[in-house]
Amino acid sequence: MGGAERVAEAMHDSFPGAPMYTTVALPQSLPKRLRTADIRTSPLQHLPAIKTRFRHYFMLYPFAVEHFDLSSYDLIFSSSSGYAKGVRRRRNAIHVCYCHTPMRWIWRYDDYVARERFGAGARTLLPMALWGLRKWDLRAAKQPNYYIANSHLVAERIKKIYGREAHVIPPPIDVNRFHMSNDIEDYYLILSRLMPYKRIDIAIEACKRMNRRLVIIGDGPDRARLEKLGDDRIEFLGRQPDQIVNYYAARCRALLFPGEEDFGMAPLEANAAGRPVIAYRGGGAAETVIDGKTGLFFDEPDSRSLSTAIERFESMAWSQILLRRHAEKFDSNVFAFRVLQFLGSVAPASCTNELLSGARLLSLNVSKRVWPRLAVVG
Repeated sequence: MGGAERVAEAMHDSFPGAPMYTTVALPQSLPKRLRTADIRTSPLQHLPAIKTRFRHYFMLYPFAVEHFDLSSYDLIFSSSSGYAKGVRRRRNAIHVCYCHTPMRWIWRYDDYVARERFGAGARTLLPMALWGLRKWDLRAAKQPNYYIANSHLVAERIKKIYGREAHVIPPPIDVNRFHMSNDIEDYYLILSRLMPYKRIDIAIEACKRMNRRLVIIGDGPDRARLEKLGDDRIEFLGRQPDQIVNYYAARCRALLFPGEEDFGMAPLEANAAGRPVIAYRGGGAAETVIDGKTGLFFDEPDSRSLSTAIERFESMAWSQILLRRHAEKFDSNVFAFRVLQFLGSVAPASCTNELLSGARLLSLNVSKRVWPRLAVVG
């Protein structure tokens, strides 16, 4: 479950009667709340080895999202870090896209490929394949009527690449998933998908140099490489259920956040558990971490800069209550309320009254509403 999936989950909570369209769904990976949703997949769902090889079919996703028939819907809300914004709508329908970032692998290609383990053949062929995908992405970017960005950084990218303005609403943090603890143990924590661009290698190198214990929760294609970098004080726990994540989040000295993310939800989740963050000063973390109050920054993307920040961190004291209150500003209910208000301001007349009523009801902690003429795409 990454940021895009959390947004889809929050939207299902707000619109439990709306169908959810997605290219591929893996039921065993979905949280319980989404397993009961009306999820409608594309023909990609039936391709060979789609569960493990879904990235290899990247050139087919444009056709998959354009395959959906959404002609019966007045309002479409998409959650997109790549393709979902390209769904087609009828002329008088409204499409609002919650954009996590313009496609990283085509618009930040050099940065993306530098940290992926592609062979020479792939590095030769990918630019040619991505040239066509870049043209499709620019065309697809015209489909939404409105954009919502998850951070000011992403809003700037949307403006630069697509020439579109975006309203900023940070993604939802399920604060109630996390509980504070007074039993703080002697380890640092990583909560992340194990991808090369996450720069978890920086955290491993810093903790090895300083002889600090590091617990890493998450899985991904970079795990084998990272395990080779570690030693007996670096623990890889793989994917874990929420209760285990909360246990480690509430008892760590701090969360380490060494990569540059478009937003980055893990720092706020650590704050919800009453723990501070040591983050690279870049990307979305610069918008959510308050230096000296909810965490510390390091300025260079290397282990020495992180080590210096860890030394500074260990001489400071932190207020769990202040950290928790900071996270509550980004809670799921706050997200849903802001999205409902925005949708209510731009939706067709057939939806406006119900959406605005939903926003008012949500402010009174009543969020379960049904709008049958709305589709969620992600």
